[in-house]
Amino acid sequence: MKRPITTLLCDVGGVMLTNGWDRQARAEAAKRFGLDAAETDERHHLTFDAYEEGKLSLDEYLDRTVFYAPRSFDKATFRDFMLSRSAPLSDMLAYVRGLKARHGIRIVVVNNEGRELNEYRIRAFGLGCFVDAFVSSCFVGMRKPDAGIFRLALDVAQCDPADAVYIDDRALFVEVAATLGVRGVVHRDAASTARELEALGGFAAVCLGSDG
Repeated sequence: MKRPITTLLCDVGGVMLTNGWDRQARAEAAKRFGLDAAETDERHHLTFDAYEEGKLSLDEYLDRTVFYAPRSFDKATFRDFMLSRSAPLSDMLAYVRGLKARHGIRIVVVNNEGRELNEYRIRAFGLGCFVDAFVSSCFVGMRKPDAGIFRLALDVAQCDPADAVYIDDRALFVEVAATLGVRGVVHRDAASTARELEALGGFAAVCLGSDG
């Protein structure tokens, strides 16, 4: 018999919102602010893991990646640009909100994100209105694909792995969650994810594109 889904573990970037500070956003920043794209990207990759694990502030991250040399713009201007790269993926955001409203399941975010970006995105897009807990890398000091972050999310939710489903647009992270017994969906678009979740947990259809 199919076990009902009581807890939804869900990524944010690439699922409910656009990626906050990805390769495309960094390329746009390099062009907008006249940065050496290759140098900035190398410095990003050497620094960003520590930022996502909460070991650096956003100011420290920017000191190492952008403001290691004099600039004609200030940090506030650059930060505003970073934040402006975030946008909702409206169909999926509405779908997840609808699951919470109609089925009362626990929703726990499991994401890799730096603190300031994460907190901005939670506030700006109302994620706290329907998410029960945020097991974010910047809060817990570990990042996906560390299986420990999924164990912690299950502990926080007080959920048996067999009663949970994890949604992420990256197959590797879904595979890691599966090693703990968590069913998974590799997200491509809201419609296909809705179909897969309904098949896994027997959810009645939730209208896409509504506010739930």
